[in-house]
Amino acid sequence: MAIFRLSMEPVSRAKGRSATASAAYRSGTKIHDQRTGMTWDFTRRTGVEHAEIVLPESASDTGHWARDRSALWNAAELVEKRKDARTAREYGLALPHEFTRDQQVELVRRFSVELARRYEVAVDFAIHLPHWHGDQRNVHAHLLATTRQVRATGLGEKVAMEWSDTNLAKAGLGSTKKQLVSLRAFWTDIQNAKFKELGMNIRVDHRTLEAQGIDRQPTSHLGPAVSAMHRQGMQTRVGQRIAQEQRQAAVQRAERLKEMLRLERERAQVDRSILDVSADLAAAQRDLVEHRPSLNLEDIRKRAREEWLALREARSAKASEAAAETAKETPPVTPEAPRTVEEIQRQARENWLEYRRQQLLNPGQVREESPDREQGRAKDRGYGIDDDTGL
Repeated sequence: MAIFRLSMEPVSRAKGRSATASAAYRSGTKIHDQRTGMTWDFTRRTGVEHAEIVLPESASDTGHWARDRSALWNAAELVEKRKDARTAREYGLALPHEFTRDQQVELVRRFSVELARRYEVAVDFAIHLPHWHGDQRNVHAHLLATTRQVRATGLGEKVAMEWSDTNLAKAGLGSTKKQLVSLRAFWTDIQNAKFKELGMNIRVDHRTLEAQGIDRQPTSHLGPAVSAMHRQGMQTRVGQRIAQEQRQAAVQRAERLKEMLRLERERAQVDRSILDVSADLAAAQRDLVEHRPSLNLEDIRKRAREEWLALREARSAKASEAAAETAKETPPVTPEAPRTVEEIQRQARENWLEYRRQQLLNPGQVREESPDREQGRAKDRGYGIDDDTGL
């Protein structure tokens, strides 16, 4: 079964890599690095099945300088001045082993042409055979693309794939991640189109396993160095870490499966309970029809109304009795008739005369509360009574 793989990583000086060394190794050729003075000779390397340089349409003439591998990648190194510069971008492709070698070359060439067209870059691709110790179906391709546009006399501006996401957003372009997703989708489409053309019932999918609805842990790519060490029986930290991750993933899958089985049992139990309740309800309905055949909805409503009226009448009678008992215990209160101004003045004069009479009868008595006396005088003046005459 065919597998999907498209990886991407920069060739950066910060990691000690160079475009000239990468191109020489991938293509199995010899390149002299004019910037460092080093010569990279991999002409004795085996396993390179095919190597080719693809240029954009604007630089498609046969005599173009970029078709010389040494000139192309020396230009990529010399144009960059930073010590941590990216001099190339590498893409790794897994090729379907179901295709013939010519079909694999055609597929990689088509992807390279699309890459060159989108970014106007030069693409140097090489197809490698699997290692004789490894899986013989592992035919793969390496693509080196320039980080700058190819011009008639050299390399030009940096391409959009090398911009920051901030500058991409300012230019109205998708992020680097979105660009990679688009390339992965294109690689998927051309593979599936080839499978369909050849009448093969095989398809690949660039989406994640989760997006595809597949409950499986994705595999990890060891890389050539770690794979070579494993073939020699050597233990590596990467291999141990991947083995530990695989064990943890297996435990998690077992726990998820256990939880799914528990939920399935609970669901089945709930379904059985629903069936039991439904059966009891049906039996109750049958009993109701058999034992009370004359009972219908109108009868139920009539009976409920009669019961409600009786209850309301009983509550009203009880409230009336309570009101009557309260009226018996409370004496009637005769409301005081409103008095006129003349009656109020007459009463005030009578009170004042009584007060003066008491003073005359008891001349030696002195009032202790003089403030009340002053307050009484103020009241008398308010009702129009003279202090001296009392009239």
